[in-house]
Amino acid sequence: MKDGLTRRQVMNAGVAIGLGSLSARLGHAEGVGPQTANKPQKGLNEPEKEFSNYSRFHPSFGGSPNSDQFLGKLVPGFRRSGLEPVMVETPDLEKVPWKMVNGVKEFELRCTPVKREFLPGQRMNVWGYNDTMPGPMIEAFQGDRVRFVIHNELPEPTSIHWHGLEIPIQYDGVPGLTQDLIPPGGTFVYEYDLHQTGTFFYHSHIAMQEAFGMAGLFIIHPRIAYDPPVDRDFALIFQNFFIPPNSTTADSMAMDWNWHTINGRSGPYAIPMVCKHGERVRVRLVNFSPMQHHPIHFHGHTFWLTGTEGGRIPEAAWIPRNNTLVGVAMAQDFEFVAVNPGDWIFHCHMVHHMMNHMVQQVGPRIREGFNISRYMSSLSNRPPAHSALNALRFRVPGYPQKMQGMNVNKAGVMKIIRRREARGMRVGWAKGVKGLMTVLRVLPEDLYNRVMLSNEDIKPGEIFEALIKRSK
Repeated sequence: MKDGLTRRQVMNAGVAIGLGSLSARLGHAEGVGPQTANKPQKGLNEPEKEFSNYSRFHPSFGGSPNSDQFLGKLVPGFRRSGLEPVMVETPDLEKVPWKMVNGVKEFELRCTPVKREFLPGQRMNVWGYNDTMPGPMIEAFQGDRVRFVIHNELPEPTSIHWHGLEIPIQYDGVPGLTQDLIPPGGTFVYEYDLHQTGTFFYHSHIAMQEAFGMAGLFIIHPRIAYDPPVDRDFALIFQNFFIPPNSTTADSMAMDWNWHTINGRSGPYAIPMVCKHGERVRVRLVNFSPMQHHPIHFHGHTFWLTGTEGGRIPEAAWIPRNNTLVGVAMAQDFEFVAVNPGDWIFHCHMVHHMMNHMVQQVGPRIREGFNISRYMSSLSNRPPAHSALNALRFRVPGYPQKMQGMNVNKAGVMKIIRRREARGMRVGWAKGVKGLMTVLRVLPEDLYNRVMLSNEDIKPGEIFEALIKRSK
C-alpha cells in the first residue's frame, strides 16, 4: 500500500476512529464533539481542527464523513435511549381513534365525499375518509393486532390497500384479485398483525378514487425508539389535483395537475411545523401525487435519509441531502438536528409545484357576483390598454409571468397568520409560501414557549426580529 502502510495499520486506525466517535451517541450537551484524549492523528483528507467538533446549537461540520457526528448523523436528541417513540404530529390532520376489543386495536374508517378547504375560502370537492382529505392518520405499534371496520358511504364501490404492509392475501385490498369491492352502503373488515415498522399509507385501490384524494398516513412505531432518539416526529402527505378554472371539483381523469396540497392544504395555509432549537427532528413524507414526482428541498439544514416506504434504512446506507427526489407512492424519512434557528421553508423544487391554481385564463376572470353577459354587452366600451404596458420591461421576452392577482384576500391572510404556529413570523411571510410549500420553525426554548405555550399577544414579525438580533 502507499506510504508504507500495512493493511493491519489501516484497519487499526479505522477501529480507533470508530471508538472515538461513539461518544456522539451519548452526547446531550451543547458540545457533542469527540474527546481529544486518544484521538487519532488527523489524516491528509480529514477536516481542519476547527471543523471537527459538532454542536447541536449552531451549524457545524462534525469531522470526518466516517464520524458518527458528521453533519449530525447520529447525534441524539434530548430524549434518552430506551424509551417509547414520541407520537407523530400531523399538521392539519387528525388521528383515527381506536378502542381495544378482545385484545385487538379496532379502528373505524368511513369512505366519504369531502369538501376540503385548500386555501381560505377555496373549498374543493374531493373524496377521503372520515370527512377529511387526506384521511386521518393511523398510528400503531409493532406487534399490535389491528382491525379496520370500513363503511362505504360513497355512491360507488371501493376497497382499501395497505401500502407496503406484508399481510394475509385476503386483506390486500385489490378488487377482483383478492376481494370483492365494498358496495355503496356496505361494510368490510380487515384484520391482521403488524410485524413491520416505518412510514406506510392506506388508499383506495380504484385508480380514479386515488386521484380524487382517497389516501391516508399509516405510521407503525417500534416498541422502543430507534437510536439516535428523536425529540419530534412530523408526518406529511403530498397530493396533486387538476381543478379547472371556475370549478371546485377535481378532474380525476386529467393528465395535468394545478392544485398542490400538504396534508390537504396549499401553502401558505399548511400549518407550520414547530420545534425547539437543538432538538433532533424527523419528518416523514409520503408522495401520493397521481403522477408527479417531487424534488424536496429543506433550507438551512442538512438532513439524513433514514427510512423509505420499506422501513428503516441501515445506518451505513444513510445519505446526507438537502434536496431529494420522492417519486409517486414513495415515502422518505428525513432526520436532522435543528441547529439553525429561523423559519425554514420545506418545499418541492419543481416550479409549477411552488404555485397554486396554475391554469390558463381564457377571457375575463369570472368572480363572484360578476356575470359574463355584462362583459359581452360592453365590448365596444372596453377601456384602452393601460399606458404602463408600453414600458420597456414589457418588451423583454417572457415578461410578465402572469403572477398578478394570485394572492389570498385580506380575510384569508388573517386566517393564516393568526394561527398559533405562525405567530410572530416575518410580516408578509405568506406571500412567499405557495403550493407544495410549508415551513419548519426552529425556535430557542424561550421563544418556543411564547409561541406555542403562552397566550400573550405577539405582534407580526416580533419573533422573527428577535431571531435576527440573536444571530448578530
